[in-house]
Amino acid sequence: MGPLLCVLGDFTLHDRQVPVPAGSGGERLLAYLAVREGPVPRMHVAGALWGLSTAQRASSNLRAALCRLPRPGGRSLVTVTARHLRLADDVVVDLATARASIERVRGGRAAQAPAAVDEALCADLLPGWDEDWLVVEREHHRQARLHALDALAGALCRQGRLEEALRAALTSVAGEPLRESAHRRVIEVHLAEGNPAEALRQYERYRRLIRDELGLTPTAAIRSLVAGLLGRPADRGGRYDDVPGVCPA
Repeated sequence: MGPLLCVLGDFTLHDRQVPVPAGSGGERLLAYLAVREGPVPRMHVAGALWGLSTAQRASSNLRAALCRLPRPGGRSLVTVTARHLRLADDVVVDLATARASIERVRGGRAAQAPAAVDEALCADLLPGWDEDWLVVEREHHRQARLHALDALAGALCRQGRLEEALRAALTSVAGEPLRESAHRRVIEVHLAEGNPAEALRQYERYRRLIRDELGLTPTAAIRSLVAGLLGRPADRGGRYDDVPGVCPA
């Protein structure tokens, strides 16, 4: 395996599990190429990373950053041509792994894996970085991974793999606490497990959160999941376990 480049969460670069310092300019260059994937025109790289400079200065900065890149094991991290740059073929990027996991979920294949909740789906793209070129890419990846987690939780729940389903759903909630679809998945799993008190607790937590943060009330879709619980079936002589646990598609 070649060098491991991580851009989900904090930036890290390792070769054979040994950290490799890249310097601030090198980190920005490697991260940009990791996000874009494939060959990128040199002028686009220079403009994105040093856009406030003149074209000549930006090009000079790019050449300097390339020269200063580390060469773990004597290998180049970037393949350079006259017009394009790309990461070397043996560089492993965690973002590429996450994108592959998201595609597996979209294709309905992720729930077949033994470790269904891929760690690659648990982190955002360089959340501590303040770079204009990252804004759209970061949000695109965040939305893609949250949708994937919601879909994965539903698929695992339908398979009866409830512990994994709950982990996926709670990871989605942690990624965006105001996202109703994630809270719905958590409630669905609790009901499927036969834990109505947990389901109602999750609903109340979400209800208070959006009331305090946004001044909103839960939609009919999430209220319908706990309607029997909110009606206090025990007070009517009913039972909590009369409320079905369903994992909808």
